[in-house]
Amino acid sequence: MSRKNKKNLVLENIKLLTAGAKGVAIGKTEDGKTVLVSGAIPGDIVNVRVKKAKSKYYEGEAVDVLEKSPFRTEPKCVHFGTCGGCKWQNMSYEKQLDFKQEEVYNNIKRIGGIEDFETVSILGSQEQYFYRNKMEFSFSNARWLTQYEISSEENFGSKDALGFHIPGMWSKILDLKECFLQEDPSNAIRLAVKGYAVENGLDFFDVRNHEGFLRTLMMRQNSKGEWMVLFQLFREEKENREKLFAFILEKFPQIKTLVYAINPKANDSIYDLDINVYFGEGYLMEEMDGLKFKIGPKSFFQTNYKQALELYRKTLEFADLKGDEVVYDLYTGTGTIAQYVARNAKQVIGIESVQEAINAAIEHAELNGLTNTTFYCGDMKNVFNDEFMENHPKADVLITDPPRDGMHQKVVEQILKLAPEKVVYVSCNSATQARDLALMKEHYTVVKILPVDMFPQTHHVENIALLIKK
Repeated sequence: MSRKNKKNLVLENIKLLTAGAKGVAIGKTEDGKTVLVSGAIPGDIVNVRVKKAKSKYYEGEAVDVLEKSPFRTEPKCVHFGTCGGCKWQNMSYEKQLDFKQEEVYNNIKRIGGIEDFETVSILGSQEQYFYRNKMEFSFSNARWLTQYEISSEENFGSKDALGFHIPGMWSKILDLKECFLQEDPSNAIRLAVKGYAVENGLDFFDVRNHEGFLRTLMMRQNSKGEWMVLFQLFREEKENREKLFAFILEKFPQIKTLVYAINPKANDSIYDLDINVYFGEGYLMEEMDGLKFKIGPKSFFQTNYKQALELYRKTLEFADLKGDEVVYDLYTGTGTIAQYVARNAKQVIGIESVQEAINAAIEHAELNGLTNTTFYCGDMKNVFNDEFMENHPKADVLITDPPRDGMHQKVVEQILKLAPEKVVYVSCNSATQARDLALMKEHYTVVKILPVDMFPQTHHVENIALLIKK
C-alpha cells in the first residue's frame, strides 16, 4: 500500500526481511518491488518515506515503526540515531553477526559466481563495546542543535562542541556526552578538555570562517593501558597551549605521551603536518604474540586490537605455512601481517604504496629481529609486474589485504601469472573481494571463507578467503 501528498510518497506496512549493503534493511512492496530502508532493522514493520524511486527499487527512511522487530535491543548511547556511528546498536549482537555472515556469503555467491565453498562461522568480537584503540574528535563553535532547541526560545548556553561531525553536515559537530567505542578514560579526557576550554575561554574552531584555536583531539591507547593524546591547533597560542596540556597531564597519569600539530590547512589530515612532542616519547609500543610495534600519531594500526590479533592468527592458519615457503604480502601497510607470518616462512616480500608505512615496516622488522622480510614501495599495479617477478623468487603463498576498492585488475592478472599454490585474501569489503575472486575462479578454487567482525554495532565486516590453485 502507498499514499501520496504533494511532496512525499509513503509506502505503508513494509515488512523488513533482511539486511543489505551499508546496513540498510530490505523489504518488499505488495507487487514485489525491493525497498531499501534506513532508520529501521530487519523484522520491523514500517511506513517508509521514499527518497528515491527507481524502476526496480525504492530507497527511503522509516517514518513510523508499526511493529517492532524481535531482534531489537535498547541502544546504550544517548546519541543513538543522531550520531553517524554504531547504527546497529539497536539490534542484538547475535543477529548482527547473522546478517554480516549472510552478506559475505551472498556476495561471494552472487557477485563472485562461486557456489561450492565452506563457510566457517563468523568470528565475533570479544568486545562489543569499548573495542576501539583510536578515536578522533573535532572542536567546533557551532554545536549541532536539536529540533527542540531550534524551535525553543530558551538560551541553551555555549554552542561550543567537542565530538563527531553530523553525517552530511561537515560544519556541525555533535557535542558528545558519552561514547561507547573507546574505554575509559577516553570519555573523561574528552569531557575534561572541553570543560577546561570553555571555562578558560579558549576558541573552538570555526569551520565556516576557518579560524579559532582548538581544532581536533585524537586519543590512542595500547593493550597495556597507556595513552597518547594528539591535539591539532589551528594556530599557536603558547601560553594557552601549555596551560591546557599541563592540566590534562596532571589529571590523567595514564597519558604516556602528548603531542600536537599546528594545522592552518583547509583539512584535518595530519599526514603532511609536523608533529611536536610536548611530553613523553611521541609514540606507544604495542605487542602482538611476541612481536613489537611502535605506534606513532600517524601510524596505521588496527583499531580493534583484540580482534585484529584473531584476524592475524586466522590468516596464518589459512596460510598453513611449513617454514620453507616464500610468501608475498600485497598491500602490506606497516608490515603487520608480513611480520606475523614471517616466523613461519622462509622469506616474506611485502609491497605497499605509502613510503611512511614501508619505513615503519622496515623499522619493526629490525625491532623484532626478523631478517627474512623485504619491503618495497610503489603503486601495486606498477611495482608488482613481470620485471619484479623475474628478480624475486616465486611465491608459494600470496597474502593480499587491499583497501575497500579491492585489487586493480592488473594486480589480479599478475597474481594469475605468478600462480602461487595458495592465496589468502583478506578483505574489508566482501563485494569487491567477490568481484576479484570471480576473475580468479578459472584458475583457483575458493576452499573456504571466514567472516570476521572487527566493528560491532556497525554493518562493517571483514572476510578471509582461502584459494588453492587448480
